[in-house]
Amino acid sequence: MGPSRVRALTALGMLATVLLASAACGDDGDAGTATGAVTLRLGYFPNLTHAPALVGVGKNIFAAKLGAGVKLETRSFNAGPAEIEALLSGAIDIGYIGPNPTINGFSQSRGTALRVISGAASGGAALVVKPGITSAADLKGKKLATPQLGNTQDVALRYWLKQNGLTATKEGGGDVSIQPQANADTLSAFQNGAIDGAWVPEPWVSRLVNAGGKVLVDEKTLWPDGRYVLTNVIVSTKFLNEHRDVVKKFLEGQVAANDYLHSHPAESQQAVSDQIAKLTGKPLDVKLIQQAWASLEFTNDPVASSLITGARHAEEIGLLKPTDLTGLYDLSLLNELLKARGEAEVPQP
Repeated sequence: MGPSRVRALTALGMLATVLLASAACGDDGDAGTATGAVTLRLGYFPNLTHAPALVGVGKNIFAAKLGAGVKLETRSFNAGPAEIEALLSGAIDIGYIGPNPTINGFSQSRGTALRVISGAASGGAALVVKPGITSAADLKGKKLATPQLGNTQDVALRYWLKQNGLTATKEGGGDVSIQPQANADTLSAFQNGAIDGAWVPEPWVSRLVNAGGKVLVDEKTLWPDGRYVLTNVIVSTKFLNEHRDVVKKFLEGQVAANDYLHSHPAESQQAVSDQIAKLTGKPLDVKLIQQAWASLEFTNDPVASSLITGARHAEEIGLLKPTDLTGLYDLSLLNELLKARGEAEVPQP
């Protein structure tokens, strides 16, 4: 073999080595793709209370704000514990979720695994009862439902009963029998007379009212200025630390999604229905969405004071061990965005 051929083969070998090394550098494992793009895995519920997520995905608002350098993957959940488990295990990076699962996830990880970075929705929960019930005293001996033992509405009901001198045990005993169950089962149970009412979020409040119930307690009346967290946005601490720029872009999408909800209510309601149909196979009736819409506030403020107070309520009724919530919130990126828009910043707890 001549010297010139040896040199040519050597050069080809070196080129192949460089190309293989470049390909390896382009694949960063669980954080990205072979092209070097970062993957953001988003979790949320097919619920009206997660409307910012549904509209952000359905109207491609998140994708537009994240840009070509970020691949958005989505996953839907039906319960908070499942979503928290997904975040703790690394299956998702950012999630829309209620306050009590947020507290539980933070507590389980001893304050290390997640941070609240934005609000999403406030309001929209109530105690709906049979028309003949007019006061807390009338509930003695009655059966009520909540979505899940220890969930946000379950804590709200149990604490409210205690404030009104009524007992309710975790096993369903006491002055008022609380029977945690799926919201769809609650509607059926209310219609056939198996329960006397339920503390639920929208659109189940409206569904129960349409089934002949009446609102005995609008939860807004129990909070300062009528504001309390219903849904907030959490992020894996690991993802936040490694991809703050991506998280900020996502928050731009969250803020833009809420802007769209406020400025285009009719289009947003249709988008919510369409996305729920895509995720569950059945759309949510737009007329029902319109009915429930007025009781909800879509906000970037996580109303942190209500989560902290709610945690104390859960402790007081024996559904949560004393939990230090120091460090739960990181609103720095959200406040950077709000400041740039000339809007009031959200207080950091």
